[in-house]
Amino acid sequence: MDIPRSTLLLFTWLLPFLALADPAQPTHQFTLGNGLKVLVREDHRAPVVTSRLWLKVGSSHELPGQSGLSHALEHMLYKGSSKTCQGEAAAILDNLGASHNAFTDKDATAHYQTLQPHQLGVAFELMADLFATARLRTEDFIPELSVIQEERRQQVDDNPEEMAQEHLASLAFSASSYRTPIIGWMHDLQRLTAEDLRRWFQTRYAPGNATLVVVGDVTLDKVQTLAERYFGPLPAKPFITPRPSLELAEPGERKMVLHQAIPTPRLIMSFNVPSLVTAENRRSVHALRLLDTLLAGSNSARLLKRLQFNDRLFSGISSDYSPLYRGDSLFTLSAQLHSQRTIHLDQAQARIWEVLDEFRTTPPDIAELERARTLLIARQIYDQDSIGHQADRLGLLESIGLSWRLMDEDVDELKQVTPADIQQAAAKYLTRQRLSTVHIRVENTDA
Repeated sequence: MDIPRSTLLLFTWLLPFLALADPAQPTHQFTLGNGLKVLVREDHRAPVVTSRLWLKVGSSHELPGQSGLSHALEHMLYKGSSKTCQGEAAAILDNLGASHNAFTDKDATAHYQTLQPHQLGVAFELMADLFATARLRTEDFIPELSVIQEERRQQVDDNPEEMAQEHLASLAFSASSYRTPIIGWMHDLQRLTAEDLRRWFQTRYAPGNATLVVVGDVTLDKVQTLAERYFGPLPAKPFITPRPSLELAEPGERKMVLHQAIPTPRLIMSFNVPSLVTAENRRSVHALRLLDTLLAGSNSARLLKRLQFNDRLFSGISSDYSPLYRGDSLFTLSAQLHSQRTIHLDQAQARIWEVLDEFRTTPPDIAELERARTLLIARQIYDQDSIGHQADRLGLLESIGLSWRLMDEDVDELKQVTPADIQQAAAKYLTRQRLSTVHIRVENTDA
């Protein structure tokens, strides 16, 4: 089959970026005597470095009735330690001009600082102290818990989109702990205690359950010296490592209807699919990533071109799939009906199924696949310009039990996916037996 000239031009445009992506930046790893793994990725393009301490603890590890523990502990870590009083660690970093923050996800919690290379020792000293001696006092937790509860009200309870996503997770993950919201259920937040946090801290914040990732204008020798000085004295201690959270192979079709204060009806379709950790072979995961791009990853993707731009059925439609989970993942399509259309959500969903069935029965042509592959690889290469993105990718891979080396193998593996792989992935995973649907109707209507 001849490849169109437009596609060849796209390949030509990508060639300089492919050259930049190879070889990979020098990356080193070592492990301290207490079990802390350290990754160092040299990137000398700018005089800056980011340090990110990743803990293998997130909302998917939390037991029923204890949701929100990991996120609450992230908040409380900066309330004082053996060396600093409340807020002092943040103030020291602010005075250095550093960018710093923390976040909690399904599988991990990360604390990071981005600053000048000669300041790296300060970041290490502060984080090692907080990591080992955070006070977690009841008198500090009571007001902070009120802050977290208000955060939930604003970001979830009063946000129709986030509320719909939370309901979707509770529906789509029949057997998996990924149904647990990161911020926690409000009724659990109302029962959390400082003692709960202290137990969580003791059983999860251990050097052997963490990865320190350093990316930027540094050398292995410098990082190793500083890591040994500040993190090396921390004592090793036991920690709990839960098993990956697996989903039912074919849980059956599920549906939920919500009524919300939104301008037009919305539709969410989500399929239970594997992640890089749980897949039988990685090629099927990369096929799903490319299918994500083929469906809604650009203005020429089938769902956008046909149902949003041509037919004007939807005012917006998107696709989302992340393979970086310790357990099984979701492949999700979200669409908002056009304000001038009165079509029922069931009819709109049928139109999406028409496009999905095309991929399930017929491989995409090579030109269409190469356009999607080119876009996906280009995004991967552009992301390497950010030391923060590099550190996040390295840390997340290690936190879910995979090797950081997969980051440098990603482009080559994407190049191996064939049109037949796309069809096989669509036929296997985009089925009604794996489908959860949320219909979001405008309040007080039957739309």
